[in-house]
Amino acid sequence: MPEKAIELLDVRQGGIYVDGTLGRGGHSKLILEKLKDGKLYCFDLDEEAIKESKEVLKDYDNAVFIHDNFANMAKYVDKVDGILLDLGVSSPQFDEAQRGFSYRYDGPLDMRMNQEDSLSACKVVNEYSEEALAKVLWEYGEEKNARRIARSIVENRPLKTTFELVEAIKKALPARVLSKKGHPAKQSFQALRIEVNHELDSLKRFLNEFDGILNKDGRVVIITFHSLEDRLVKRAFKALSSVDDDLRIALRPEEVKKADYVLLNHGDKADEKEVENNHRAKSAIIRGIRKING
Repeated sequence: MPEKAIELLDVRQGGIYVDGTLGRGGHSKLILEKLKDGKLYCFDLDEEAIKESKEVLKDYDNAVFIHDNFANMAKYVDKVDGILLDLGVSSPQFDEAQRGFSYRYDGPLDMRMNQEDSLSACKVVNEYSEEALAKVLWEYGEEKNARRIARSIVENRPLKTTFELVEAIKKALPARVLSKKGHPAKQSFQALRIEVNHELDSLKRFLNEFDGILNKDGRVVIITFHSLEDRLVKRAFKALSSVDDDLRIALRPEEVKKADYVLLNHGDKADEKEVENNHRAKSAIIRGIRKING
């Protein structure tokens, strides 16, 4: 949803912006085309993504590349005018079997966005207790058969490849589930990826802290790809753009503190054309918010 993201971000000349999920530089390039004399800080956990994006953005001298989690951006920037997050895994990461993100390709059980991290999917699958595995699958994958899958994983250890994991998952599921549309390992792979990369923890931290670095009239735009992420963003944005209803009743109108933010939309989805061009956009939801006080 690049065009919608840039529209909501409303890039201003001379501004300071952050692309918290650089990927292969698509959004950053669109921002830099509008930014001209400002500065763009580009964050990514994947060194290969940064390397490839530097080539994509080689014509721009106002981009700063940072190999770190977007949740740590306050360490590198003071005040900014806009932040964009495109959450989840990039297409190149999914499509590269060696990264271990996809249940469609046989590869090592890795799933690390940052190759320097010690926690991998292999370690989670082979070292977590059955109870801990079930908790991950239920909380991060919303997998109804979490306990059965966790038991099967433990019984079939060691598991070293994505296809070995897929087979262990299939063994745990009844025929009625296996016959349903969609891949039976989808939710489990999502859950393991989130656990390995601490994705929801990073998002929670960012949502709690971005106000401290956002200038007045600054904007935050976030694209999510599953309900767990979107729920966090929706709740945080609602809280920032609302005032306590009890206060509205207890105080005179002029005494009620105004909200510090205003919503830019209420959650837009990709249109049919975009989904047709990129099937992964089907689950995407984009939300934006603007700071009006502070």
